[in-house]
Amino acid sequence: MYKNKKIIILSHLLVWLVLFSMPYLMSYGQEIKIARLIAHFWIPLVFSAIMFYLNYFILIEKFLFQNKMVKYIAINVLIIAFFLVIRIFIENNFFENLNKNRPDGTSPPFNIFNYFQSLSYLAPLLFSVAIKTTQRLVKTEYERKEAANIKLKSELQHLHYQLQPHFFFNSLNNIYAMVDISPEQAKTSIHSLSKLMRYMLYETNVEFVPLSKEIDFMKKYIDLMKLRVSDKTEVTYHFPTVETGILIAPLLFISLIENAFKHGVSASKKSQINIIMAREDNKVLFTIDNDNFPKKTDDKSGSGIGLENVKRRLDLLYPHHHTFEYKIVDHRFLVTLEIETT
Repeated sequence: MYKNKKIIILSHLLVWLVLFSMPYLMSYGQEIKIARLIAHFWIPLVFSAIMFYLNYFILIEKFLFQNKMVKYIAINVLIIAFFLVIRIFIENNFFENLNKNRPDGTSPPFNIFNYFQSLSYLAPLLFSVAIKTTQRLVKTEYERKEAANIKLKSELQHLHYQLQPHFFFNSLNNIYAMVDISPEQAKTSIHSLSKLMRYMLYETNVEFVPLSKEIDFMKKYIDLMKLRVSDKTEVTYHFPTVETGILIAPLLFISLIENAFKHGVSASKKSQINIIMAREDNKVLFTIDNDNFPKKTDDKSGSGIGLENVKRRLDLLYPHHHTFEYKIVDHRFLVTLEIETT
């Protein structure tokens, strides 16, 4: 900010230096009468500078941007009239020989003189309005984007925090189902769950994580879930085995895997869950298909927020850079997610 202010000040000084030097730059070595230069160029230029900065720093903010248009115009008319009077006074009292030195000994008609002088003061006025209005529009747009960004981060954080208890609740339900059947497996599951929660709590509070970490997390979760399903359920998965170098938003896929285990497993019927992730250049392709065993209406396990959470996070994190579809085909639930990473 300090550097920007210095650049702005230097820019203003440079502009005024060029303007004050214009007679010398345009004269091409011809003789310049200093009295005429001061009276007819430098003094009006000083008044123009005063007009510009009065509007730039005070009048535009206080009147024009406060919808006090009549007062704003009236004040500027008075300022212009004051400058005209002051200039006439200065020329008559300090540069009275200028008109005598004219070839015909006359001066321009007073009305024409005032007209052109008034127009010359409109230039810095309009220029200051243009600059100030542009700055205000840029500032307003920046504040709008900043507010939208803060809202986005807040919503993403809320969705992230919403996912953690959802994940923990579903995992505890699965472990609870194993306590009576296999206490040892329940103990192993609790230990595995603690590792998964450690990752969720301490390594996912960033915007992006390496895809390889997410893959490792998903594999551990799948292995944890496989402990509680019976031999009637077949679970297969395939993930990229080499380091992809891709960064991805954390915890995007886990809700889809949770959903497959929650709705794709039956205690009495055979079932199959297939999970496949592939990479094509900068795209991540993820598909899950599983048998569909709808939950009863009174079953509130998991709160049913998984898919909606994923949809909202994708809309916020990858707008126009993802496709997300899920449907039921031949009594199987199919999910397809494609993300284009940067």
